[in-house]
This record gives sequence, structure tokens and C-alpha cells, in this order.
Amino acid sequence: MARYIGPVCRLCRREGEKLFLKGEKCSKSCCPITNPKRAVAPGQHGTSRRKLSEYGLQLREKQKAKRIYGVLEAQFANYFAEAERIKGVAGENLLRILEMRLDNVVYRLGYGRSRTEARQVVRHGLLRVNGKNVNIPSYALRVGDVVEVKARSKTEQRFKDILDVTASRIVPEWLSAERENLRGAVSAIPNREQIDTNVHETLIVELYSK
Repeated sequence: MARYIGPVCRLCRREGEKLFLKGEKCSKSCCPITNPKRAVAPGQHGTSRRKLSEYGLQLREKQKAKRIYGVLEAQFANYFAEAERIKGVAGENLLRILEMRLDNVVYRLGYGRSRTEARQVVRHGLLRVNGKNVNIPSYALRVGDVVEVKARSKTEQRFKDILDVTASRIVPEWLSAERENLRGAVSAIPNREQIDTNVHETLIVELYSK
């Protein structure tokens, strides 16, 4: 499967804000976005940001959402098409679909310092969903699904280090977590107020509606 393997801090600089793609580094002073000299768009023209057109604003918002959730173009377009078919507001449906991905739920529960690490945890086959092995990061969870780290992996130093970093992370209301057991469940479908991702989904809807 294709995926972005370049420097992720470059993506934050391109969007001009923290996308929290690097886990622990994002909260430290070494984050490029906190350095005025480095908090510019990459490339030789990065220091001369031009005012974006309406289309440019819509495109940047779509790119930002893709990068936050680690989704590539074709899959993101499929998610939007699905969001339009579902009853309700398309933009909010899109964010719900992205939030209900297995890798995102693992990140929200605090079992990954970043979504990239959460995706790696899933891909390495360290999780069970409803007692069954699942290693697909894009696996769509439903209300009532239980996500748990496999018993043999719970004692690994890896997860001890992860929990030390994510101890202060607030688990969203639509999830329930048993951190000591590395176990969590989807309690409800999230509403827009419960999704703290800094994305203006209406701009994405406008972009795809052209």
C-alpha cells in the first residue's frame, strides 16, 4: 500500500500549524512550528506566503485533513463519496468516518503517541477487535466494538513507554478506555463537538462540490 514516508514536520510547515504527526516531539520546543525561523512553508519560496484564492483555501483544508489522518487521495475521495451517501451533513459524516478508523481510535485511546505509531501497532498485528485479530488500519469500527492489545504484547516495554507519554491525553467521550488493561471500546458515534480536529469540513465539501 502506498504511503507518505517523507519528513512529517515538513507537512506541518506547509500547512502553517501543528498537525501532531510526530507524537512526543510536537509538544517540545524542538518542534519547527514553535521556531519563528523555521515555521515557514518548505521550499525556496516558503517565506513569501501569498494570499490564497477561494479554491486554494479549500484545497489546503482537504490536504490538511488527509495529512492529519494519514489518508491518501483516492481513499479520501472514497470516504467523501461515502459521507455524501449517508443521511446527514456530508462534512460531519466525513469526519466521523475518519474518526472511526481503527488506527485513529487506537491513537485516541492513547495506545499510540501519534497516528503513525498507532497505524504501526495495528499493522504489526498487536491488536484484537472483538476478540479477533485485525491488522488493517482503515478498518471501520462500529458502536460496541472492543479494541484490545494482545495479552502477550501488554507487558512489552513499547507500550509502557507509550502510556508514559500519553498519560495526560484526554480520551474522547465517545470512547471508553481501560488504560491499565490496554483495552477500549466505542461507546457512541462521535458528534462534531466531540471531534477536536482543527479542520473546516465545509471547505472540503465546497471543493468536492465544484
